[in-house]
Amino acid sequence: MKPGSAYDVSEYVKVENGDVDDEGTFSLMTVSMSNATPLTLLIAKFSKYQDIVKKKEIHQKEEDDREYNVRQLTLMKDSQFNAIYVAFNKTGLPYEVEYDGIIVLNVLSDGASAGILQPGDKIVEIDGKVIKKPEDLAHALVEKKENDVVQLVVQRDEKLLDESVTLKEIPDSDGKIGLGVTYKENVTIKTDPVVKINSKDIGGPSAGLMFTLEILNQLMDEDITKGYSVAGTGVINEDGTVGRIGGIEKKVVAADRDGVEIFFAPDDEISEEAKKKDPGLISNYEAAVTTAKKINTDMKIVPVKTVDDALNYLESLPEKKK
Repeated sequence: MKPGSAYDVSEYVKVENGDVDDEGTFSLMTVSMSNATPLTLLIAKFSKYQDIVKKKEIHQKEEDDREYNVRQLTLMKDSQFNAIYVAFNKTGLPYEVEYDGIIVLNVLSDGASAGILQPGDKIVEIDGKVIKKPEDLAHALVEKKENDVVQLVVQRDEKLLDESVTLKEIPDSDGKIGLGVTYKENVTIKTDPVVKINSKDIGGPSAGLMFTLEILNQLMDEDITKGYSVAGTGVINEDGTVGRIGGIEKKVVAADRDGVEIFFAPDDEISEEAKKKDPGLISNYEAAVTTAKKINTDMKIVPVKTVDDALNYLESLPEKKK
């Protein structure tokens, strides 16, 4: 795991008839990860901001590589939804939220759906009942018993498949009967003007804040970057709050290397419970400031708890002199 790069968010976000004639840029930051080789292990051992991380440290329980990738892409999709939702709420422009099925994240190895469903499958029907939300799934299964067979319609790689699943007890569930999968709702948002985000192969939720700022910048006539090179990181929640992310130190190093002038860092609060588990745990902002001092950068580290904190800071800046 090592510093990635700064990517101009306008290359990923396109607002219909949006204002893109801006002097400055918003950039998202990445952390680079790859399977270790003898050479990369040696390099990491002697590199200050490269870490050797075991898969089990980033994978959830019973999660294989495919399931990890599906989870990361799902988190990215959620961050895009939240970014659009927050931006359109702030501007007062029209939007409509739609629920469309259940996405399978993980299939328990000894659960009812093992060998039948796959991570990334979208469940759209159970026994002829259309499944839009998690509540629909719960209602469809509430009266089912062990060994009951349910007929599913599943969307996989744009194809609809008919699958039969014999229900059984969910592992570690105190006798609950079900499909033996973890899942989340598939939610989309329609807007006017239309917003399209193509994040390519970037996964995870940490680009949410920068997506939000870029969407706002294209929706508004003014250049809210004020001509500066602005980067940052942070989960964006539906209420506009900014959440903690991983790898902040590596993102600061990459941002400095790529010439960023302003860096937004989540100013997350560390709970007492979290401090007890890890006494050395500090906020993303504190970690970013510490790293900035270590690498002796002139880049300004700005703490943000909400998207408004970022907007207010940008509003306070003078236009950059050309």
